[in-house]
Amino acid sequence: MLRYLTAGESHGKALVAILDGCPANLPLSEKDIVPDLARRQTGYGRGGRMKIEKDNAEILSGVRKGLTIGSPIALYIPNRSTEFFNIPITQLRPGHADLAGALKYNQEDVRNILERASARETACRVAVGAVAKKLLSQFGIKLSSVVLEIAGKKDKWSKEIDKARENGDTVGGIFEVQVTGSPIGLGSYAQWDLRLDGRLAGAVMAIPAIKGVEIGLGFEAAKRFGSDVHDAIFYTKKEGWSRKTNNAGGLEGGITNGEPIVVRAAMKPISTLLKPLASVDLKTRKSCLAHIERSDICAVEAAAVVGEAVVAIEVANAFLQKFGSDNLRDIKTAFNSYLKRVEA
Repeated sequence: MLRYLTAGESHGKALVAILDGCPANLPLSEKDIVPDLARRQTGYGRGGRMKIEKDNAEILSGVRKGLTIGSPIALYIPNRSTEFFNIPITQLRPGHADLAGALKYNQEDVRNILERASARETACRVAVGAVAKKLLSQFGIKLSSVVLEIAGKKDKWSKEIDKARENGDTVGGIFEVQVTGSPIGLGSYAQWDLRLDGRLAGAVMAIPAIKGVEIGLGFEAAKRFGSDVHDAIFYTKKEGWSRKTNNAGGLEGGITNGEPIVVRAAMKPISTLLKPLASVDLKTRKSCLAHIERSDICAVEAAAVVGEAVVAIEVANAFLQKFGSDNLRDIKTAFNSYLKRVEA
């Protein structure tokens, strides 16, 4: 199985990720990771830090002569922006982990909370997700993401972002991730924690600022009759198993059904406001305005890239659980044999 850990602070020396369980003999280089890191830094409404950071991921282990060797892959992403790291903060920011984190970990300096709770950490998840996407691509499985709306607008949302900037405010939105080419049978109904829909929802919800996740029709399904929701099943020798609709979003009973996996997420407006809300100073317990630190006005486009990454990690994990994880050749043999059986 794939598993990973990340370490590092937003303005510390670097971010680090360790990915374990990647099979041997997968072609992999730093060039496979950099494009997604660059995509994560784009989007209308991003803050000044994106003009400073030019993320690169250095592969420290697990790859030799352009191929993975089956051992843990260590990824190192240096931070260029480190100037805030030693500046203490006591003014709590509503919407962030500041208050809950400071009380939980018994910290007097909120810097110790926000440095790790920051969305900067998602650069690690994007790097790991790029490896997962490279693995899935070997089997014809592709991922994409798209922003569906920002600030309630389905298009021309740059005006809403500009308005928020002028008002010292922020905006959120909704993005969608799709996975195409996934075979029938990834995931399981046998145990709750093996259901792929649950694992996908958890991974996407764990992205900072995400407040809602749905698969397929999602909440819309609750408003309809069953006859308008469930996807009729068809079979022909030429096309195999198929559906004419995909309201289930590619998952039934926690298992992929061969249709595209469709996951959507709702991102709240970013919590750091240029016109700060009322708050309390952690040290003095007196009223104050929330701390202001360099931040984005809107990061929905970046969050979509992160969503793509975490979905890729979960799908790749389910894929390896189904077809084995030692080396690429054995996995392809198991995969092709399985396809012949289910498509017969």
